[in-house]
This record gives sequence, structure tokens and C-alpha cells, in this order.
Amino acid sequence: MRDLKIPEQRHPEKARKPDNAQPKKPSWIRVKAPGGKGYAETAKIMRDNKLVTVCEEAGCPNVGECWSQGHATMMIMGEVCTRACTFCNIATGKPPEALDAFEPGRVADAVQKLGLNHVVITSVDRDDIDDGGAEHFAQTIRAVRHRSPDTTIEILTPDFIRCGPEALEKVVEARPDVFNHNLETVPGLYPEVRPGARYFHSLRLLQRVKELDPSMFTKSGIMVGLGEDRQSVIQVMEDMRAADIDFLTIGQYLQPTPKHHRVDRFVHPDEFAAYEKSAYGKGFLMVSATPLTRSSYHAGDDFAQLRAARNKKLGIA
Repeated sequence: MRDLKIPEQRHPEKARKPDNAQPKKPSWIRVKAPGGKGYAETAKIMRDNKLVTVCEEAGCPNVGECWSQGHATMMIMGEVCTRACTFCNIATGKPPEALDAFEPGRVADAVQKLGLNHVVITSVDRDDIDDGGAEHFAQTIRAVRHRSPDTTIEILTPDFIRCGPEALEKVVEARPDVFNHNLETVPGLYPEVRPGARYFHSLRLLQRVKELDPSMFTKSGIMVGLGEDRQSVIQVMEDMRAADIDFLTIGQYLQPTPKHHRVDRFVHPDEFAAYEKSAYGKGFLMVSATPLTRSSYHAGDDFAQLRAARNKKLGIA
């Protein structure tokens, strides 16, 4: 039985790789250690409902702030991912269990108990399942909508690269408010950073969401500090706008362990501000570009701004 708290068992494919030095973080990256009453209450609801969160599994630096406010990103379909991206701290390998039919209900229960106005639901990759978990996503969306009809729902999905077109259609038909799928990095770094994925497949996935439902908000993000250059980031922005993506997130890559992809550099906040200005200039409705930006960081507030930006563009009061 694997112990996922042990790095060598959490990432067996990385165990024999040489260590990459972990550079000291600059002052603009450091955050407070998690704790406090709100944090404890959120943790208890997660435990009581036997839920996994990407906040913990991916080692998000913002977990203390978000959980203290009762915000947590639910991670469905288990805690073992069938991919082995070199940047990610989620456990990898063959998932030991089938999908839990009761999980959608438990997620809906937690959303109701937390009183969330906006929830983000993500997952591991499940290439071992024919539809990649698409129906499970759809069931979870419907369960949350039934229990908390006023809660807006944002999903962060896998790429469904081994599935037929009906997989994506199942998820879109469940009508999440925001469909997010991260490109993660620039295309030139895919072979070493995201080897199980394909840049243009992920881009096309997001474009197709808009074709299936033009009213659905689409969102995607990348990390910087992996070895990309400024021009390649600008090109990703161009590609995203060509796919009609509404919302762009850009954050600093942080190396989880010495076995993960090295940090090439820490990008200064001024450079993030320049990326944000460029992105708005290219027509994104919403941009979040800071060192600590993550896909679901301040997602509820950002959704309100996103909706307001679209209404303004359409001339709706």
C-alpha cells in the first residue's frame, strides 16, 4: 500500500531523477503559515465529507488565506493522477479505486455547508476511464446546482485527450458557469513540463467549449518561471484570444520538491503587471497576473468582475 505522504511513493516516476536546487524565494512570494478558526472549520468540513482538495494536494501557497475565508477547491475522482507532469505535486500512478458514485453528493453537501457563492471543482486526470471522468464532472455540477441553486460553478477539467468528442459535450451540457482548462506553459516547454498533453489539443478544447455554448465563460492559465521567454508568453495570449478565451491567469511556478522541474527564475511583480496590461490590450475580459495567482485564487470575486466586464461590453446595465 502506497503512503502518499512519502515523496518517493507519491511520485515514483521521479524518485530516481537527480535533485534540482530549490532557490530561496524572494520577499514577494512569501506567505503566512495556514491556521486560525476559519481554516480549521473549512478543514473539518472537508474531512467530514471525505473530500480531497487541490489546495492541499498541489501544495498551494494561498491555502491559509482561502481556507480561512471558507473557500476550498474540491478535487474529484481521487487523489492519484494518471499523468506525470514535472511541475505538479499531485500523486501520480495508477489510481487504486474506481470513481465514487457518492462523491458528487458529498461535494454538494460541502458547498452548502460552506455557504459558497462560487465554487471551483477540479480533478486529477483519469486516463484509465473511457470518458476521462466527464460524466462524473457532469453529475457533480448537477448535484451542486440542485443543492445550492444560487451558487455559481467553475470547473477546471482535464484535457480528455483520449476520449471522443462526446466527453466534452457531457460536461458542457451540465452548464457550469465557467469552464477552465489550463494550458500551464508555452508550447515549446510541453515535452519537458507537460509530456502527457498536447498544447494545440488543449487550446482546441477551450475553443470547442465556445462553439458548443457561446454564453459559457472560458478560462485558462499558465505559469511563468519555467524557462519561457516573454515573446512566447505573448504568443500564448494571442493563441488564447484566437480561441475566444475570456479569462487569463498567470502565476509564478514554485517547485514542490527537489525532484520536480527546476525554477528557472522568479519573475518580478513589475513583469506580471506588464503581462496583465498586454493581455487586456488583446481583449481578455478578465486577467489575473501576479506571482501568487493560481487558477482558483479569488475565483468568486474574479467571476463577479468577469460577468460585469461582459455586461459592459454588451451594453447591459
